[in-house]
Amino acid sequence: MTYLYQDVLIENGDLVLDAGRNPILIQDRAVIAQDIKHAIIESNLAVDLIAERSPSMKADIRTKLELLVEEDVRLVPGTVRLEEPKEGVIYVFADTTDFGELSLTVDVEKKRV
Repeated sequence: MTYLYQDVLIENGDLVLDAGRNPILIQDRAVIAQDIKHAIIESNLAVDLIAERSPSMKADIRTKLELLVEEDVRLVPGTVRLEEPKEGVIYVFADTTDFGELSLTVDVEKKRV
């Protein structure tokens, strides 16, 4: 099978290995989701969102996060939507140009990406 994108799976900052100690590979939509999660974590905006108490400043940080995600050229412009169901957890929804809908969760408090 042919894939547009392929990468190794990273969880909690570590390479994930299968039973044979080979890296687990992910493709296409999962690669895009992983790249977006890492961009959010590396930007430190999610941590800023948790630390901020001012509603207007939190809204500004959410906008910055949305713009960061929108920069990914593999997403359909204008389809990115963020939700913060509880402090430290961010849901990202968007449409990809080649693979349909994309949804992912960034859990900053538990450092899960």
